Amino acid sequence: MARRIDVTGAGGVRLAAWEFGDPPKTSRTQGAGDQPGVLLLHGLMGRASHWAPTARWLSARHRAVALDQRGHGRSDKPPHGSYTREAYVDDVEAALEQLGLGPAVLIGHAMGALTGWQLAAKRPDLVRGLIICDMRASALGAASQHTWTEWFRAWPVPFATLADVRKWFGEDDPWVERPNPARGEFYAEVMAESPDGWRPVFDPQQMLRTRETWVYDAHWEELAQVRCPTLVVRGLDGELGRAEAQEMVRVLPGGQYAEVADAGHLVHYDQPEAWRAAIEPFLDTLRVG
Repeated sequence: MARRIDVTGAGGVRLAAWEFGDPPKTSRTQGAGDQPGVLLLHGLMGRASHWAPTARWLSARHRAVALDQRGHGRSDKPPHGSYTREAYVDDVEAALEQLGLGPAVLIGHAMGALTGWQLAAKRPDLVRGLIICDMRASALGAASQHTWTEWFRAWPVPFATLADVRKWFGEDDPWVERPNPARGEFYAEVMAESPDGWRPVFDPQQMLRTRETWVYDAHWEELAQVRCPTLVVRGLDGELGRAEAQEMVRVLPGGQYAEVADAGHLVHYDQPEAWRAAIEPFLDTLRVG
């Protein structure tokens, strides 16, 4: 059963953090010792529940908490709030301190990974390890933002049923090269029923505002400032290419590399067992005692 913990982010934004498994059978004061705390950060349009299987698996040995970031999931979505990189990073900093997790291992997917390495560069005392899942350090550019804008416009919302959600995102979406049921399930998780059908729990315009704060810039300099051990994970068919991933590992002072076969951008959804196998050896090296 999921347990919700409310924390306060930058500017007073209320954030929902979630524990999806039983805490490890050790004192929580050991979180900074032999059983480091773990904070899981979803990507753009994601939510904490996307991490539920990973968090339950981690909870055998860690206090694992997943965060709904601002504008996502059950966290606040202020219409005129700040959706800058600084706001997201400050939120995670506040969450780690309020949850008593630090120094923690941060596991981030896509946008969440960028937030993780930006915080690790800013507050090395709060981050003892970092896992970057399928996030590029290079600039994506204006064309990428335009493509996303057009993609949101193509969504046939509202969807009549969740089955329609799964089918569109798993089969009919022009971005889908071949049927991908895991992708359909991923997007079904971010839909909520409204009077006229199923709609996303987030505001697409807020997602575009969030995204435009990083797509025009490269993030190599901040990556090079990360001093903790860091694992860069990519799906073989994901958005992070092998050459760029290996360059990220080279730039990182403590970088390591892993890849997951038969996985796209949603690595932990596409191949959950292979994802866990890829990150477990790295997590084992961060244990003390």
